[in-house]
Amino acid sequence: MMNHEVELISDGESLAVIGAKPAVERFLKSVGRLSSSRPLDPDRFGRVLRAGAAAAEGAASIAATSGRYLKLDQESATWVKEIGLMDTDTPGLSYAMIGRPGDIGKWLKVETGLQALATNPAVLSGVGNILSQIQAQQSMADITAALARLDEKVDDILRKQDDAVLAELVGIGHAIDRAVAIHRQTGEVNATLWSTVAHSHQKIGAAQSYAMSQLASLAEGLEGTRMGDLASAARQAEAEIPQWLAVIARCFQLAVALDLLEFERSSAETPDKALAYDQGMIMSRLGHREPIAERTRCLLDRVDQAVRLANEKIFWNRVNAGVVVEAANRLGADIHEFHQLLRIEENFQQWEERSLGTAAAVGAQAVERAKQAAPTVAGIAALGLSSLVVKKLQGNGSGEES
Repeated sequence: MMNHEVELISDGESLAVIGAKPAVERFLKSVGRLSSSRPLDPDRFGRVLRAGAAAAEGAASIAATSGRYLKLDQESATWVKEIGLMDTDTPGLSYAMIGRPGDIGKWLKVETGLQALATNPAVLSGVGNILSQIQAQQSMADITAALARLDEKVDDILRKQDDAVLAELVGIGHAIDRAVAIHRQTGEVNATLWSTVAHSHQKIGAAQSYAMSQLASLAEGLEGTRMGDLASAARQAEAEIPQWLAVIARCFQLAVALDLLEFERSSAETPDKALAYDQGMIMSRLGHREPIAERTRCLLDRVDQAVRLANEKIFWNRVNAGVVVEAANRLGADIHEFHQLLRIEENFQQWEERSLGTAAAVGAQAVERAKQAAPTVAGIAALGLSSLVVKKLQGNGSGEES
């Protein structure tokens, strides 16, 4: 690879830019992303390059090879797509080599050379693993920041629950946070440190399962058909679901932190197996995310059905229908933020209260006044007026004013 060429490797969410340091920085500066990129860890990146050095004709230039990481946003993903990265034999990774010949201002895709990373599956896979590890670290940081913004801290939520599994998660969290802090200072995970967190995965999983069962229970409450009960269930869901989402986010954060500690421990003990071990943990983490995604998507479906029912019954239940729709929109926003933290794909949805025509709105208001005044004469009269409005609207062929 020449000094005016760089190699791009993407997993769809992030991008590795690899080449001689001046070329890497020149490319990122040209697209306005040098300051928002970060260097690939030199130790890990060096191990990856050395792992494939036997098959790479340019192994002697490893020391001169630099790499930087860029998290893709909508804008950067667009110009990466325009460059035209090609799928590789490594699942989930795409690749291109680009160059800036002479003094022309535009970077162009060039033919992949014999020394390119794409010709070495071990190096390509290793770079993909590095991207995944950086994303895991970023995910931990994002979740930490989101949990810090909560009015009620997760540990306080957990302490209020009368369940031994959740109570144990508080102590596990403190142990893992401590291990991560020590690792950052020392750069290693020795046997003593690892022993303090080694058996935490099962307990984290148990706490997460409990929190997910609470989401299922709250979703079942939204299956009622009586509007008064449905409005009460919506209020309860609006109050409690964000708390359980926070608990699940904390469980996911701790699981990712434990994975990173485990990888550091494993790579120190068996460095020749590090890349394969890392790939196995990536697959495990994807599998860990899927049941969470399935449960929250089912919850959104249940919320959607509740709103549909509320809108169907809005004429006779104007206030309760409004409660359901408002609660649904707050829940939808909370779940959307949760999905973003865990990188779960979804189509963000918001709901609207069904609009009534003028006559229908007057009738609906009369119904609500009747409910508040019943069984007074005024209430009965209001109900009579509402019935006349309904008949008029039905005569027009719809539930709306014509």
